[in-house]
Amino acid sequence: MEWLKTHRGDVLLIAALLVLAGALALFLRLGRHSGGYVSVSVRGEVVAELPLDQDASLPIETEGGHNLLIVAGGAARMESADCPDLLCVKMGPVRWAGESIVCLPHGVVVTVEDGPDGGFDAASR
Repeated sequence: MEWLKTHRGDVLLIAALLVLAGALALFLRLGRHSGGYVSVSVRGEVVAELPLDQDASLPIETEGGHNLLIVAGGAARMESADCPDLLCVKMGPVRWAGESIVCLPHGVVVTVEDGPDGGFDAASR
C-alpha cells in the first residue's frame, strides 16, 4: 500500500489517459462512414472512379509496372502488383471514406471517396 500512496499521481495520470484514449477511439469509430466510390490516380492524374457497391476488377498499367485493383463486397483491395516491396498488396482492403492504398514505386493512389449523400466536414457550410 505504501507504493500506491507514493505513486498515486502516476496512477491517476494513467487512468485519465486511458479514459481519453477510449473516448477518442469511440469518437473516431462513430464518426467514420462508408465511402461511395474509389478514385484511382496514377502520378496525380485520375484514371478511374469505381463504385464500391459494384464488384469490379481494374488492371492498372504504369511506366513502372502493373497493379490489379479488386472491388468486392463494398471494399477495394490491391490484389497484385509487381513492385519490389508489395506494401500496397499488404495494406488490405479499404472501405471507409478517406482511406487510401498507395503504391509509391508505380505512383498509384486509390482513395475511398464519399458517396452522393456524402457527410459533412469542417469545410462544409
